[in-house]
Amino acid sequence: MFSLAALAQTSTIKYSVSFPNAVHHEANIALNISKAPAGPLRVRVSRSSPGRYATHEFGKNIYDVHAFDKTGKMIEINQVMGDVYEIPKHNGDLKITYTVFGNWTDGTYLGIDETHAHMNMPATFMWVKGLEHQPIEITFNDLNKYGWKIATQLKPGSDQNVFTAPNLQYFMDSPVELSACKQVSWTDENPGGLKQTIKFSVHSDDSQLVVDNYGKMAQGTVAEAKAVFGELPRFDYGSYIFLNDVHPENGGDGMEHRNSTVIVERTPKVEGFENDLLSTISHEFFHAWNVERIRPRSLEPFNFEQANMSEALWFAEGFTQYYGELILKRAGYRTLTDYCNTLTRLVNSVLNSPGAKSYSAIRMSRHAVFTDAGISVDQNNNVNSITSYYQYGAIIALALDLRLRSEFNLTLDDYMRAVWKAHGKTEKPYTLPDLQKILSTLTNNTFAGKFFQQYIYGTEKNNYEKLLSYAGLVLRKAAPGKASLGVLRLLPANGNVRVAANTIKGSPAYQAGLDNGDYLKKINEDELKSPDDLTTLLTKYKPGEEVTLTFVHRGIVKNSKIVLQEDTLLEVIPSEVAGTKINSEMQSFRDKWLSSRVQE
Repeated sequence: MFSLAALAQTSTIKYSVSFPNAVHHEANIALNISKAPAGPLRVRVSRSSPGRYATHEFGKNIYDVHAFDKTGKMIEINQVMGDVYEIPKHNGDLKITYTVFGNWTDGTYLGIDETHAHMNMPATFMWVKGLEHQPIEITFNDLNKYGWKIATQLKPGSDQNVFTAPNLQYFMDSPVELSACKQVSWTDENPGGLKQTIKFSVHSDDSQLVVDNYGKMAQGTVAEAKAVFGELPRFDYGSYIFLNDVHPENGGDGMEHRNSTVIVERTPKVEGFENDLLSTISHEFFHAWNVERIRPRSLEPFNFEQANMSEALWFAEGFTQYYGELILKRAGYRTLTDYCNTLTRLVNSVLNSPGAKSYSAIRMSRHAVFTDAGISVDQNNNVNSITSYYQYGAIIALALDLRLRSEFNLTLDDYMRAVWKAHGKTEKPYTLPDLQKILSTLTNNTFAGKFFQQYIYGTEKNNYEKLLSYAGLVLRKAAPGKASLGVLRLLPANGNVRVAANTIKGSPAYQAGLDNGDYLKKINEDELKSPDDLTTLLTKYKPGEEVTLTFVHRGIVKNSKIVLQEDTLLEVIPSEVAGTKINSEMQSFRDKWLSSRVQE
């Protein structure tokens, strides 16, 4: 065992990537291994990716796999599982070659054409079992052929096309964009004098001037995020890079990494869409603290062979979701009306969710192994059983922020800084009891214990109407007195109206037995010919009135009597818009919450 370990430490791993057929979305990859341990050697493709929690079958797009000894002679390699290959015999020095196909540009997969190679590493690279701790070198070929530059957090190596990573974990967490990208950068200085470079790379159909101005907006966002924690993280190699890829045929995504983030957008270009694109930048950059360094123990180390389940995504993703838009409001990129619209979407997504009424934020976090871009062909009942941990965690963060401000003269920023000092700067992975302990240190054991027990382990909800009123914001019904069947997704279907999603548990439509795929034909004697007819017909009725729904389920005509309910949709608006005078205390609370923290 000792001799094998010593031998493994001297092994070297080098990748070489070429693009002879980029127009058809292929890359050719060579994996060179020197001084491999004796005995059968296994190489595999990942099934999960950093920042994702469900499984992804990356192995399906890898083919033409061959192995050679150091003389170039082909040696035996067998596919022992869908994404695992084994070489029974070798002499320690060998090369594995394969072709990988990628035609989906987002934060998870691989996208290649003659304009760029957008590379998420787990979707692209096979790796050697047992050599996960060895340093890695990678060479990118054909750059001049396509006019590409290299944008990545990987450390530059001995040549301008060569980069290195200290181990597999870092390598897999380091996406690469090869393209004719435009770049801008700036220097940031932490308290204590640490200077670091923030790089901003954009592959899009935009001028350098547009990219420069977009970079300035990103710089303002970075500064506001930094103000929450009081400092930037200490980035590896002294730099952090945004990898922006903007094209209408992209998959669309944002994906955080240790010293970089992928921003993939579907807009035609950056120009004219800057404010919208900032949402992804703000959210993903906040992850440089929260999840990349303030990291749940359940995600350490990240397992590339299976789904990675965590009970803490309500904090890791949800609190980040809350800060994403709050930071943009503080930075001046969102108006008060914009932010109220954000809060409106947030409260409706949780307070009107059957899933949130029945299940805790912890339960929703664990379900990410199925919901986080996981692929399935069968239908699910998520509309009644799941509330996104993004929104669930964000509304918990909102409540905690407002309660800390109103009850303790503290802020959520204070809490995040305390978590940062205990678990981020130290990079000591946390557990849920750790988060509760830090909150109790700031407040008291009673408050922290009740908050976690009721709102995180339990399913109770805070009084958001009261909490928002401290800032002169009104939470109220959006359409009081309006009759409703509940939230329904309807689509036109050749002169008929078809239900296109499961109905909401507890709603009149659900109680009537109306289901996904049914055709809604009548309300009493009034026929529906288009989805818009439902809104028109419901204006004839009031909540509490009984009506008969006629619908068709798998060819069977059904009639069901139900009682209409009042529309449950909520809205958040400023008191002054609601016709209520805002006092100086409310205005001060609002300003301290939503105004810039950069000057503090």
